[in-house]
Amino acid sequence: MAPGALVVAELARAETLPDLGALLAERVDGAPLVERARFGLACAPEGAMGEALTKFDVVVVGAGFAGLYMLHRLRGLGLSAVAFEAGDDVGGTWYWNRYPGARCDVESMQYSFSFADLQQQWRWSERYAAQPEILTYARHVAERLDLKRDIRFETRVLSAHFDEAAARWTVRTDRGDRVSARFCVMATGCLSTAKLPEIPGVASFAGPTYHTGAWPHEGVDFSGQRVGVIGTGSSAIQAIPVIARQAAHLTVFQRTANFSVPAQNRPMTPDYEAGWKAEYAERRRRAKELRTGILLVLNDKSALAATEDERRAEYETRWENGGIPFMAAFNDLLLNKAANDTAAEFVREKIRAIVRDPAVAEMLTPKDHPIGTKRICVDTDYFATFNRDNVTLVDVRRSPITAITAQGVTTTDRSYSLDSLVFATGFDAMTGALLAIDIVGREGLALREAWASGPQTCLGLTVAGFPNFFTVTGPGSPSVISNMIVAIEQHVDWIAACLSHLHARGAATIEATADAQAAWGTHVQEVGARTLYPQAASWYMGANVPGKPRVPLPYLGGFPLYSRRISEVAERGYEGFSIAAAAAGR
Repeated sequence: MAPGALVVAELARAETLPDLGALLAERVDGAPLVERARFGLACAPEGAMGEALTKFDVVVVGAGFAGLYMLHRLRGLGLSAVAFEAGDDVGGTWYWNRYPGARCDVESMQYSFSFADLQQQWRWSERYAAQPEILTYARHVAERLDLKRDIRFETRVLSAHFDEAAARWTVRTDRGDRVSARFCVMATGCLSTAKLPEIPGVASFAGPTYHTGAWPHEGVDFSGQRVGVIGTGSSAIQAIPVIARQAAHLTVFQRTANFSVPAQNRPMTPDYEAGWKAEYAERRRRAKELRTGILLVLNDKSALAATEDERRAEYETRWENGGIPFMAAFNDLLLNKAANDTAAEFVREKIRAIVRDPAVAEMLTPKDHPIGTKRICVDTDYFATFNRDNVTLVDVRRSPITAITAQGVTTTDRSYSLDSLVFATGFDAMTGALLAIDIVGREGLALREAWASGPQTCLGLTVAGFPNFFTVTGPGSPSVISNMIVAIEQHVDWIAACLSHLHARGAATIEATADAQAAWGTHVQEVGARTLYPQAASWYMGANVPGKPRVPLPYLGGFPLYSRRISEVAERGYEGFSIAAAAAGR
């Protein structure tokens, strides 16, 4: 069995997520460190840590795009820094998510850094780059900027505790590191803690099992196999067409039908690339003026103000052009249910036209949420895949899965014999990676306790009670509803400017006030309530994890409104923050 398959199989045998740490603590040699770390699991008890204490100005957790840019900016400020990364290379989500068909849903020319002429030097091969190319780009950035010398790979952070007397963070890792730093920056990613399904008997399956968020680095060959895929979210929608072309038979277990639009992917043309590079700075500036931070053609007109023919023509144009700009066809698709219904029904008609079997088409047609309120998926031949003779769709709402057995999957209707099983069951989004670490702030306040009723942040950047602690694209910021590269650059630049401000003032700590945090939380909730997002049981709302509080995780007011707010806070001397001077002699 491949190492990645072994790990997911072992994780499955824990039955429930809280037991996974104990499982792997008992079987520490069962898989490579990087695979164990992917699921947020400690590989050594804290008592085994060494006593040596190394001091830095800043500790960064994570070496994806956020961690890389943070290291670059810290170096420019003349601060000493170290980054800890669970994987054995840079890349973050693009290091772990190597499932078949993995691809970015933001155009390549916009999914790149805007500093140091990186966008001018790099050449993308496709409109929407695939995972291997994005990972190669991340490696290029790290090498070009010589960042790897400050990164400790195959090292997972176990705890981060704030020492009030010293005004420093003590960070411990599973490799025995014990580090002290003035500042702690969490660059842990929004979709970095894989979630397994809670199905009875999940430990029983005899064949190899895989999770799309922890795919074996050597790849998987499904040729001649009977494969089952549980889940039909974004990763499944990308993986299913590829797996179907390999497998002898593919059975897809669907709980929720999802909206998806075609990517219309194609090779990068020299003219398209040259056009972007000639105007890159201006195009990036204009992108930041749009809700998602992605430059696209926004039709600033209500869907309800258009005639039926005008709406259809607009939707057809968007469908043919492909990608998430479909949701910019009109300006009220995420605000007005009647407007949203026009777009949703257009996509439903497309699904029914593509899928030949009317019964299968109806199962694939979403009816329980407005389009776009779950992450709009971008696909290549997803719906057409269900026309293949070797693909079966199972509606597990109508026929729920009762158990996973040694032979396969059993529903209330029948049993399905399988050779391999793929879990495309998503992530504990935005909070999972942070809460997997034992983070303790002022007066012994644990982050898990502070967030027991849902994540509370000030601007998605800081948390009251946790001085000198920053979260890059954290809960309460646009993050996952925007271009993540743009959001990362914005947050890292804000943090860097904040650190410079503290240095100029000779300050020791900065901390959000409880009042400012509460006001921001109220604003996030109120803005979310004015949209259609709460009408979907999505991971945006924390609904995919049993017991997780149902609250808007990202800020849904859009990138421009958010940008103005965080800029105003900084311009007003970090309004809403308490800044303390350094003690004499410190």
